[in-house]
Amino acid sequence: MKEITRINHVGLRVRDLSISQAFYAKLGFEFIAGPIGPEPVAIMEHPSGVNINFILNTSDNAVSDNILMDHPEKHAGFTHIALEITDPDQVEQHLESLGIRITERVEFGGARFFFIRDPDGNVLEFHKPASQNES
Repeated sequence: MKEITRINHVGLRVRDLSISQAFYAKLGFEFIAGPIGPEPVAIMEHPSGVNINFILNTSDNAVSDNILMDHPEKHAGFTHIALEITDPDQVEQHLESLGIRITERVEFGGARFFFIRDPDGNVLEFHKPASQNES
């Protein structure tokens, strides 16, 4: 459909808004609003325009594995968010200075990307496309 212009936001179910808000603030996201609505939802947005809606209706407060990523059975569903970056070395150094552990690093076909987990086990990818290496 040509009417689709971009992803508007990503919804993440989280256990504790204050913990998630603090974590994503370290990545440069700014608190916009919430909790609001029937679910309820809180909203953070990065200056790049990436918007995350935190869904605050988790029924289990215990930290558990990510069913889509941490089990041998491969269930259908969204597995991660990929955030495009320009300088992987700088981003890695910043994350490490914040005590955020990088769980995997990959280089493939000129692209470079790595992964972290948020406090609820959601996977975030930081991705520098191969096309950014062309000059």
